[in-house]
Amino acid sequence: MQNSFRSSRAILITGCSSGIGLCTALGLKVRGYRVFASARKSADVALLQSKGLEAVQLDLACSTSIRTALEEVLRATDGKLYGLFNNGAFGQPGAVEDLSREVLRAQFETNLFGTHELTRLVIPVMRRQGEGRILQNSSVLGFAAMPWRGAYNASKFALEGLTDTLRLELAGSGIHVCLIEPGPILSEFRANAYGLYKLNIDADASVHRDRYRAMEARLEKKGAAAPFTEGPEAVLKRVIHALESRRPKARYRVTFPTYLFATLKRVLSTRALDAILRRID
Repeated sequence: MQNSFRSSRAILITGCSSGIGLCTALGLKVRGYRVFASARKSADVALLQSKGLEAVQLDLACSTSIRTALEEVLRATDGKLYGLFNNGAFGQPGAVEDLSREVLRAQFETNLFGTHELTRLVIPVMRRQGEGRILQNSSVLGFAAMPWRGAYNASKFALEGLTDTLRLELAGSGIHVCLIEPGPILSEFRANAYGLYKLNIDADASVHRDRYRAMEARLEKKGAAAPFTEGPEAVLKRVIHALESRRPKARYRVTFPTYLFATLKRVLSTRALDAILRRID
């Protein structure tokens, strides 16, 4: 695909303040796409603009923000949008029994409901064009549940189910729907999760307080906290394939742990897989 062709193709990416979103936005811009990078905070939008990106403020927890941001993008592109990369998300750590209804709802508002709302608004645009690519950033935790990550597990499991259904329903429309499933990636994700853990989980009052200590050590660790961690460029590589392949994959796995757990889930019994997953902090 030539640069001149890509330059006519606009893509909106959510969650671009750092990590996967920022890397993907910059990488696709270099490749020739017209990239609209979004972030929740105005300071992050300004930072994106300072890096030469077209940037919009978009908070997935707010319907007004979603609609305003998309309208701004479509005004700039004469109503066209080739790609949507739903990357914006956060992780709320904590044992399931320590998650209040409000905390779980907040996790879903961003990771599922906001993503779904934005996707619904984009689909008619792509239908009119007769083509489009919708990429959903899921996780290894979208198909392999791990302890102390229940809210995030649930939101990504739900995203995968919704995306699989959407892919079936859009067959023949010219709109391709793909899941990106990263394992451990270097980003600010863990640091942000630690802040939410401190805010929303009363570890001292929990029956899991001893296990939380190990989890805290992982969340506080600088750099890679898990084996086989890769940089966000590994995700960018899959995003490029999903955008440019004539027959993109339904799922793009990223990092060795994602391939490993996909295989283990296929070949092991639930009891055997649980024995492995229980050892993960």
